[in-house]
Amino acid sequence: MKPEIREQLMALYAEVDAAVANAGPKCDASGRCCRFVEWDHVLYISSPEAEFLLDGAPPFQQPVGIETCPFQKERLCTAREHRPLGCRVYFCDPAYQTTGNDIMEAAVQKLKQFCDCANIPWRYAPLHVFLNESPHRNVDEHGIAPVSRIALPLTAAHE
Repeated sequence: MKPEIREQLMALYAEVDAAVANAGPKCDASGRCCRFVEWDHVLYISSPEAEFLLDGAPPFQQPVGIETCPFQKERLCTAREHRPLGCRVYFCDPAYQTTGNDIMEAAVQKLKQFCDCANIPWRYAPLHVFLNESPHRNVDEHGIAPVSRIALPLTAAHE
């Protein structure tokens, strides 16, 4: 990711984080925000957010399904610094829902304008779509990256 794109995205994230903090939603650290199917929601992200996330997030196992976020471990986010807008804005607090939606709508509009100005094609898709397109982040169920196997030529046995 180009440094100027990264800086602008981080500035938008800081603005959103401040708006959310000002709204004061409560979080009970239930982890519901990352269990998408169970709580009937989908995390959509844009292509610049996906690139930023993949630049800093820990490795994850592919394929990624629609059920949960692969970065949630023991109800905590392992990609917190690089998390996208939807993660920054989403809270289960019922008193915050309207405010959260307003913050998200304003942020997405700014992100679209940012993409237009930077000549970045607008692409907005569920998290798992971007993660499954990423070829370099795959690990096994134990968190270990697979070893590449190189095919060596077979030599004829000497008689």
